[in-house]
Amino acid sequence: MSLVCKAVGKTDIGLVRTGNEDYLQLDPQNNVFAVCDGMGGHAAGEVASMTAAEIISTSFSHFQRELVEDETLAFGRTVPDTGTILVKSIRLANREIYNRAQTDSALSGMGTTVVALSLEADYMSIAHVGDSRAYKIEDRQLVQLTTDHSWVQEMQDSQRIDLSEADVSVGKNVITRALGVRHDVEVDYRLLKVKAGDKFMLCSDGLCGFADNDEIFDVIKRAEGNIEKIPDLLIKMANDRGGMDNVTVAVIEIEKVEESPIEECETFTVSAESPELLKIEDLWLQKINTKRQEIAEMDDKSPAEKKTPDKKVILAIFAGFCIIVLLFIWMLMSK
Repeated sequence: MSLVCKAVGKTDIGLVRTGNEDYLQLDPQNNVFAVCDGMGGHAAGEVASMTAAEIISTSFSHFQRELVEDETLAFGRTVPDTGTILVKSIRLANREIYNRAQTDSALSGMGTTVVALSLEADYMSIAHVGDSRAYKIEDRQLVQLTTDHSWVQEMQDSQRIDLSEADVSVGKNVITRALGVRHDVEVDYRLLKVKAGDKFMLCSDGLCGFADNDEIFDVIKRAEGNIEKIPDLLIKMANDRGGMDNVTVAVIEIEKVEESPIEECETFTVSAESPELLKIEDLWLQKINTKRQEIAEMDDKSPAEKKTPDKKVILAIFAGFCIIVLLFIWMLMSK
Protein backbone atom coordinates (compact mmCIF):
# COMPACT_ATOMS: atom_id res chain seq x y z
CA MET A 1 0.00 0.00 0.00
CA SER A 2 1.56 3.31 -1.06
CA LEU A 3 0.80 6.71 0.40
CA VAL A 4 -2.63 8.13 -0.46
CA CYS A 5 -3.61 11.73 0.15
CA LYS A 6 -6.30 14.22 -0.74
CA ALA A 7 -5.42 17.76 -1.82
CA VAL A 8 -7.56 20.84 -2.36
CA GLY A 9 -6.55 24.40 -3.09
CA LYS A 10 -7.56 27.76 -4.41
CA THR A 11 -5.89 30.97 -5.54
CA ASP A 12 -7.58 34.38 -5.55
CA ILE A 13 -6.65 37.74 -7.03
CA GLY A 14 -7.77 39.65 -3.93
CA LEU A 15 -9.53 43.02 -4.03
CA VAL A 16 -6.72 45.41 -5.01
CA ARG A 17 -4.32 43.79 -7.48
CA THR A 18 -5.09 43.82 -11.22
CA GLY A 19 -3.53 40.39 -11.80
CA ASN A 20 -2.73 37.21 -9.89
CA GLU A 21 1.00 36.59 -9.53
CA ASP A 22 0.45 33.56 -7.28
CA TYR A 23 0.51 30.07 -8.78
CA LEU A 24 -0.96 26.92 -7.26
CA GLN A 25 0.37 23.53 -8.33
CA LEU A 26 -1.51 20.41 -7.24
CA ASP A 27 -0.06 17.19 -8.66
CA PRO A 28 -1.81 14.26 -6.95
CA GLN A 29 -0.39 11.78 -9.46
CA ASN A 30 3.12 12.42 -8.13
CA ASN A 31 2.02 13.64 -4.68
CA VAL A 32 3.78 16.97 -5.22
CA PHE A 33 2.21 20.29 -4.21
CA ALA A 34 3.50 23.84 -4.43
CA VAL A 35 2.55 27.47 -3.88
CA CYS A 36 4.54 30.20 -5.62
CA ASP A 37 4.18 33.96 -5.14
CA GLY A 38 5.62 35.92 -8.05
CA MET A 39 7.06 39.43 -8.02
CA GLY A 40 8.52 41.94 -10.43
CA GLY A 41 5.41 43.48 -11.92
CA HIS A 42 2.13 41.94 -13.04
CA ALA A 43 3.26 40.07 -16.19
CA ALA A 44 6.75 39.22 -14.92
CA GLY A 45 5.51 37.94 -11.57
CA GLU A 46 3.03 35.64 -13.25
CA VAL A 47 5.75 34.26 -15.54
CA ALA A 48 8.11 33.63 -12.62
CA SER A 49 5.60 31.79 -10.41
CA MET A 50 4.22 29.72 -13.29
CA THR A 51 7.73 28.82 -14.47
CA ALA A 52 8.75 27.59 -11.01
CA ALA A 53 5.65 25.43 -10.69
CA GLU A 54 6.03 24.00 -14.20
CA ILE A 55 9.71 23.12 -13.71
CA ILE A 56 8.90 21.27 -10.49
CA SER A 57 5.94 19.46 -12.05
CA THR A 58 7.83 18.50 -15.22
CA SER A 59 10.78 17.22 -13.18
CA PHE A 60 8.53 14.87 -11.20
CA SER A 61 6.40 13.80 -14.17
CA HIS A 62 9.14 13.11 -16.71
CA PHE A 63 12.64 13.11 -15.19
CA GLN A 64 12.46 11.45 -11.76
CA ARG A 65 14.96 8.66 -12.32
CA GLU A 66 17.40 10.78 -14.29
CA LEU A 67 17.44 13.56 -11.69
CA VAL A 68 17.98 11.11 -8.84
CA GLU A 69 20.79 9.30 -10.65
CA ASP A 70 22.62 12.41 -11.88
CA GLU A 71 25.36 12.78 -9.24
CA THR A 72 26.66 15.94 -10.89
CA LEU A 73 23.59 17.72 -9.44
CA ALA A 74 24.21 16.37 -5.92
CA PHE A 75 23.92 18.86 -3.04
CA GLY A 76 25.95 17.12 -0.37
CA ARG A 77 23.18 15.60 1.78
CA THR A 78 21.46 12.22 1.60
CA VAL A 79 17.68 12.53 1.51
CA PRO A 80 14.91 10.33 0.05
CA ASP A 81 14.60 10.33 -3.74
CA THR A 82 11.51 12.53 -3.74
CA GLY A 83 13.37 15.06 -1.60
CA THR A 84 16.32 14.95 -3.97
CA ILE A 85 14.06 15.68 -6.94
CA LEU A 86 12.32 18.47 -5.04
CA VAL A 87 15.53 20.32 -4.19
CA LYS A 88 17.09 19.80 -7.61
CA SER A 89 13.95 20.96 -9.41
CA ILE A 90 13.73 24.13 -7.29
CA ARG A 91 17.35 24.91 -8.12
CA LEU A 92 16.57 24.36 -11.80
CA ALA A 93 13.53 26.64 -11.49
CA ASN A 94 15.73 29.37 -10.03
CA ARG A 95 18.17 29.03 -12.91
CA GLU A 96 15.42 29.13 -15.56
CA ILE A 97 13.75 32.23 -14.10
CA TYR A 98 17.10 34.02 -13.74
CA ASN A 99 18.15 33.19 -17.30
CA ARG A 100 14.85 34.40 -18.76
CA ALA A 101 15.05 37.64 -16.81
CA GLN A 102 18.55 38.26 -18.18
CA THR A 103 17.52 37.78 -21.80
CA ASP A 104 14.11 39.51 -21.81
CA SER A 105 14.00 43.13 -20.65
CA ALA A 106 10.23 42.87 -20.09
CA LEU A 107 10.92 40.24 -17.42
CA SER A 108 13.89 41.95 -15.79
CA GLY A 109 13.78 41.76 -12.01
CA MET A 110 11.20 39.01 -11.84
CA GLY A 111 11.29 36.39 -9.15
CA THR A 112 9.08 34.18 -7.02
CA THR A 113 8.84 32.51 -3.66
CA VAL A 114 8.18 28.79 -3.51
CA VAL A 115 7.03 26.40 -0.82
CA ALA A 116 6.65 22.83 -2.00
CA LEU A 117 6.19 19.40 -0.52
CA SER A 118 6.48 15.87 -1.86
CA LEU A 119 4.98 12.81 -0.19
CA GLU A 120 6.01 9.16 -0.29
CA ALA A 121 5.49 6.10 1.93
CA ASP A 122 5.20 7.70 5.40
CA TYR A 123 7.34 10.82 5.02
CA MET A 124 7.12 14.31 3.57
CA SER A 125 9.86 16.48 2.11
CA ILE A 126 9.38 20.24 2.44
CA ALA A 127 11.50 22.74 0.53
CA HIS A 128 11.08 26.48 0.40
CA VAL A 129 12.59 29.78 -0.66
CA GLY A 130 11.02 33.06 0.45
CA ASP A 131 8.08 33.77 2.74
CA SER A 132 5.37 31.43 1.47
CA ARG A 133 4.71 28.97 4.27
CA ALA A 134 3.98 25.35 5.16
CA TYR A 135 1.93 24.45 8.25
CA LYS A 136 0.72 21.35 10.02
CA ILE A 137 -2.91 21.61 11.10
CA GLU A 138 -3.18 19.92 14.49
CA ASP A 139 -6.27 19.47 16.66
CA ARG A 140 -5.48 22.38 18.95
CA GLN A 141 -3.03 24.54 17.05
CA LEU A 142 -1.44 25.47 13.76
CA VAL A 143 2.25 24.53 13.66
CA GLN A 144 4.45 26.52 11.31
CA LEU A 145 6.91 24.20 9.55
CA THR A 146 8.97 26.77 7.62
CA THR A 147 10.84 29.92 8.58
CA ASP A 148 10.38 32.99 6.40
CA HIS A 149 13.33 34.26 4.41
CA SER A 150 12.51 37.88 5.16
CA TRP A 151 14.04 40.98 6.69
CA VAL A 152 11.50 40.95 9.50
CA GLN A 153 12.28 37.32 10.37
CA GLU A 154 16.00 38.06 10.43
CA MET A 155 15.38 41.01 12.78
CA GLN A 156 13.28 38.79 15.04
CA ASP A 157 15.91 36.04 15.00
CA SER A 158 18.57 38.54 16.05
CA GLN A 159 16.16 39.92 18.69
CA ARG A 160 16.36 43.42 17.26
CA ILE A 161 12.57 43.67 17.06
CA ASP A 162 9.71 41.75 18.67
CA LEU A 163 6.59 40.34 17.03
CA SER A 164 4.46 43.43 17.68
CA GLU A 165 7.08 45.68 16.08
CA ALA A 166 7.40 43.30 13.14
CA ASP A 167 3.69 43.62 12.33
CA VAL A 168 4.04 47.39 11.71
CA SER A 169 7.59 47.44 10.36
CA VAL A 170 8.24 49.30 7.09
CA GLY A 171 10.35 46.32 5.99
CA LYS A 172 7.57 43.83 6.63
CA ASN A 173 7.31 42.74 2.99
CA VAL A 174 11.03 42.60 2.19
CA ILE A 175 12.18 39.05 1.46
CA THR A 176 15.81 38.01 1.62
CA ARG A 177 15.59 34.97 -0.67
CA ALA A 178 13.61 34.30 -3.84
CA LEU A 179 13.89 32.26 -7.01
CA GLY A 180 15.26 34.10 -10.03
CA VAL A 181 16.84 37.14 -8.42
CA ARG A 182 20.32 35.61 -8.32
CA HIS A 183 22.14 33.19 -10.60
CA ASP A 184 22.23 30.68 -7.72
CA VAL A 185 20.01 29.95 -4.75
CA GLU A 186 19.96 28.54 -1.23
CA VAL A 187 17.07 26.18 -0.48
CA ASP A 188 15.78 25.16 2.96
CA TYR A 189 14.81 21.50 3.27
CA ARG A 190 13.07 19.50 6.00
CA LEU A 191 11.89 15.88 6.28
CA LEU A 192 8.90 14.85 8.40
CA LYS A 193 7.18 11.56 9.15
CA VAL A 194 3.45 11.52 8.44
CA LYS A 195 0.52 9.30 9.40
CA ALA A 196 -3.06 8.83 8.27
CA GLY A 197 -5.21 11.76 9.35
CA ASP A 198 -2.43 14.36 9.30
CA LYS A 199 -3.32 17.64 7.59
CA PHE A 200 -0.93 20.17 6.09
CA MET A 201 -1.35 23.59 4.54
CA LEU A 202 0.66 25.69 2.09
CA CYS A 203 -0.06 29.39 1.60
CA SER A 204 1.28 32.60 0.15
CA ASP A 205 1.84 35.72 2.26
CA GLY A 206 -1.47 37.07 0.99
CA LEU A 207 -2.81 35.02 3.90
CA CYS A 208 -0.07 34.78 6.55
CA GLY A 209 1.02 38.38 5.91
CA PHE A 210 -2.35 39.68 7.08
CA ALA A 211 -3.23 37.30 9.90
CA ASP A 212 -1.23 35.59 12.61
CA ASN A 213 -1.15 31.84 13.11
CA ASP A 214 -3.77 31.86 15.88
CA GLU A 215 -6.19 33.86 13.74
CA ILE A 216 -5.69 31.50 10.82
CA PHE A 217 -6.28 28.50 13.07
CA ASP A 218 -9.51 30.01 14.44
CA VAL A 219 -10.86 30.18 10.88
CA ILE A 220 -9.68 26.64 10.06
CA LYS A 221 -11.63 25.30 13.06
CA ARG A 222 -14.84 26.56 11.45
CA ALA A 223 -14.34 23.98 8.69
CA GLU A 224 -14.95 21.25 11.30
CA GLY A 225 -12.40 18.89 9.76
CA ASN A 226 -13.62 19.28 6.17
CA ILE A 227 -10.51 20.33 4.25
CA GLU A 228 -12.53 21.34 1.19
CA LYS A 229 -13.95 24.29 3.13
CA ILE A 230 -10.61 25.61 4.39
CA PRO A 231 -9.29 27.45 1.28
CA ASP A 232 -12.54 29.38 0.78
CA LEU A 233 -12.79 30.30 4.46
CA LEU A 234 -9.20 31.58 4.62
CA ILE A 235 -9.41 33.48 1.34
CA LYS A 236 -12.61 35.13 2.59
CA MET A 237 -10.79 36.20 5.75
CA ALA A 238 -7.95 37.70 3.71
CA ASN A 239 -10.38 39.59 1.51
CA ASP A 240 -12.46 40.73 4.48
CA ARG A 241 -9.26 42.34 5.76
CA GLY A 242 -8.87 44.38 2.60
CA GLY A 243 -7.72 41.83 0.05
CA MET A 244 -4.50 43.80 -0.44
CA ASP A 245 -2.62 40.91 -2.05
CA ASN A 246 -3.18 37.76 -4.07
CA VAL A 247 -3.84 34.84 -1.75
CA THR A 248 -3.34 31.12 -2.30
CA VAL A 249 -4.13 28.21 0.01
CA ALA A 250 -3.60 24.48 -0.44
CA VAL A 251 -4.56 21.80 2.08
CA ILE A 252 -3.35 18.19 1.98
CA GLU A 253 -4.78 15.40 4.10
CA ILE A 254 -2.97 12.06 4.49
CA GLU A 255 -5.35 9.12 4.05
CA LYS A 256 -3.05 6.08 3.97
CA VAL A 257 0.67 5.51 4.49
CA GLU A 258 3.19 2.72 3.99
CA GLU A 259 5.65 2.30 6.84
CA SER A 260 9.31 2.93 6.05
CA PRO A 261 12.58 3.12 8.00
CA ILE A 262 13.17 6.71 6.89
CA GLU A 263 13.79 9.05 9.83
CA GLU A 264 12.94 12.72 10.21
CA CYS A 265 15.55 15.41 9.80
CA GLU A 266 15.46 19.01 10.97
CA THR A 267 15.63 21.92 8.57
CA PHE A 268 18.95 22.48 6.85
CA THR A 269 20.00 24.87 4.12
CA VAL A 270 21.22 23.52 0.81
CA SER A 271 24.07 25.81 -0.19
CA ALA A 272 24.13 27.73 -3.45
CA GLU A 273 25.51 26.07 -6.56
CA SER A 274 29.08 26.33 -7.82
CA PRO A 275 29.78 27.86 -11.28
CA GLU A 276 30.39 24.34 -12.64
CA LEU A 277 27.06 23.10 -11.32
CA LEU A 278 25.24 26.07 -12.86
CA LYS A 279 26.53 25.03 -16.28
CA ILE A 280 25.20 21.51 -15.74
CA GLU A 281 21.84 22.95 -14.71
CA ASP A 282 21.71 24.95 -17.94
CA LEU A 283 22.17 21.72 -19.92
CA TRP A 284 19.42 20.09 -17.90
CA LEU A 285 17.09 22.98 -18.62
CA GLN A 286 17.42 22.38 -22.34
CA LYS A 287 15.88 18.93 -21.84
CA ILE A 288 13.22 20.12 -19.43
CA ASN A 289 12.19 23.07 -21.60
CA THR A 290 11.91 20.82 -24.64
CA LYS A 291 9.49 18.65 -22.68
CA ARG A 292 7.59 21.72 -21.45
CA GLN A 293 7.22 22.87 -25.04
CA GLU A 294 5.87 19.47 -26.07
CA ILE A 295 3.34 19.59 -23.24
CA ALA A 296 2.30 23.13 -24.18
CA GLU A 297 1.78 22.14 -27.81
CA MET A 298 -0.41 19.22 -26.75
CA ASP A 299 -2.44 21.49 -24.49
CA ASP A 300 -2.92 23.96 -27.35
CA LYS A 301 -4.54 21.32 -29.54
CA SER A 302 -8.33 21.19 -29.63
CA PRO A 303 -10.05 18.14 -28.10
CA ALA A 304 -11.02 17.05 -31.63
CA GLU A 305 -7.37 17.17 -32.73
CA LYS A 306 -6.29 15.11 -29.73
CA LYS A 307 -8.92 12.44 -30.36
CA THR A 308 -8.69 12.23 -34.15
CA PRO A 309 -6.78 9.04 -35.13
CA ASP A 310 -3.91 9.25 -37.59
CA LYS A 311 -5.00 8.99 -41.27
CA LYS A 312 -2.68 6.04 -41.84
CA VAL A 313 -4.38 4.18 -39.01
CA ILE A 314 -7.81 4.85 -40.51
CA LEU A 315 -6.67 3.63 -43.95
CA ALA A 316 -5.17 0.48 -42.45
CA ILE A 317 -8.39 -0.30 -40.60
CA PHE A 318 -10.44 0.29 -43.76
CA ALA A 319 -8.13 -1.91 -45.85
CA GLY A 320 -8.35 -4.69 -43.28
CA PHE A 321 -12.14 -4.45 -43.29
CA CYS A 322 -12.22 -4.68 -47.11
CA ILE A 323 -10.01 -7.78 -47.08
CA ILE A 324 -12.28 -9.47 -44.54
CA VAL A 325 -15.36 -8.69 -46.65
CA LEU A 326 -13.72 -10.01 -49.84
CA LEU A 327 -12.67 -13.21 -48.06
CA PHE A 328 -16.20 -13.70 -46.77
CA ILE A 329 -17.66 -13.24 -50.31
CA TRP A 330 -15.06 -15.64 -51.75
CA MET A 331 -15.97 -18.31 -49.17
CA LEU A 332 -19.66 -17.97 -50.01
CA MET A 333 -19.01 -18.27 -53.75
CA SER A 334 -16.76 -21.34 -53.27
CA LYS A 335 -19.64 -23.19 -51.67
